[in-house]
Amino acid sequence: MIQLTNVSKIYPNGARALVDITINIGKGEFVFLVGPSGAGKSTLIRLLYREEAPTRGQVVINNKNLVRLKDREVPYHRRNIGVIFQDFKLLPNKTVLENVAFALEVIGVSRREVQRRSREATEMVGLAEKEKSFSHQLSGGEQQRVCVARAIVNNPALLIADEPTGNLDHDTAWGIMDLLKSINKLGTTVIMATHAREIVNKMQKRVIAIESGRMVRDEEKGVYGNYA
Repeated sequence: MIQLTNVSKIYPNGARALVDITINIGKGEFVFLVGPSGAGKSTLIRLLYREEAPTRGQVVINNKNLVRLKDREVPYHRRNIGVIFQDFKLLPNKTVLENVAFALEVIGVSRREVQRRSREATEMVGLAEKEKSFSHQLSGGEQQRVCVARAIVNNPALLIADEPTGNLDHDTAWGIMDLLKSINKLGTTVIMATHAREIVNKMQKRVIAIESGRMVRDEEKGVYGNYA
């Protein structure tokens, strides 16, 4: 499903974020990206949803070469990808249901379908009773659940999570992980960048470790490693 071949990313200031990365990720996998801060994990993630393009190498998702995508084609590529951010990025003037629905409205889904799918996603993450609440009325964990609902409402083939538990307490973090595991079991490929040592070690999923922009480890049932 995902193929990165000899990928390097050098920013205009000369910083080398990624160096000669080659990774293959199959459909339905659950993969952790680990490594110290500044290792290149977030850059790699931004390549996948085409916020950035590689300086060298190829990034292919579902047989589509992202390097060759025209700017007008990027929004269509992103329709098949759900992204969960650490800082939520919720719209403060919209309710829970409206935040989730917005992901469908911008791609022209019919009003009836928007309502149906938004409610299904909101219910799946356990927020049906708070669908009319605004983000400032929610706890951090509830806000992150809204982000999960928004990311999955379009039934994406790929779900990318960038530090989704970083600002959450222990129990709330595991609640989010239970959601991601459930989504993965339905067939969605999940890639999660994290510093959560306990989560990585207990989950026993594939672990790809990056240090100084280079892939240093790829283990089928890996552990977090000695990173801060």
